[in-house]
Amino acid sequence: MKDYKSGSHAVWDCKYHPVWITKYRYPVLKADVGERARELLREISRSLEMTIYAGAINRDHVHMLIGIPPHLSVSKAVQYLKGRVRIGCSRSFRHCASATGVSICGGRGYWVATSGNVTDEVWKKYIEDQKPEIPDDNFKVV
Repeated sequence: MKDYKSGSHAVWDCKYHPVWITKYRYPVLKADVGERARELLREISRSLEMTIYAGAINRDHVHMLIGIPPHLSVSKAVQYLKGRVRIGCSRSFRHCASATGVSICGGRGYWVATSGNVTDEVWKKYIEDQKPEIPDDNFKVV
């Protein structure tokens, strides 16, 4: 996939595979919450000029293959994605916030890898294979 992006002074193709979990791996990202999270991820990515190449939202974690422009660090990009999804889901769905008001839609950390050592097709196949054993529905980010 040689779909380079360009700005006024740079041409890039920076793809990353971030994964993050819900707090305590609670299975809250199903049905309406998962669909809302998917919508929020698309909106946030568009607003930050990121490109979603593949994605899967399971009950307790999120996988994505995203292109991040070089003016945005990976940690900031994941921070925006996780934070806005956490806030958006907590506001829309009461059961995504615990009794103390703390959101359970996002755990504290994340895992990320660059797609440089592996082809994009391998990442896409891996993300597609992350479906739960008993799927809620045919759910895709892209």
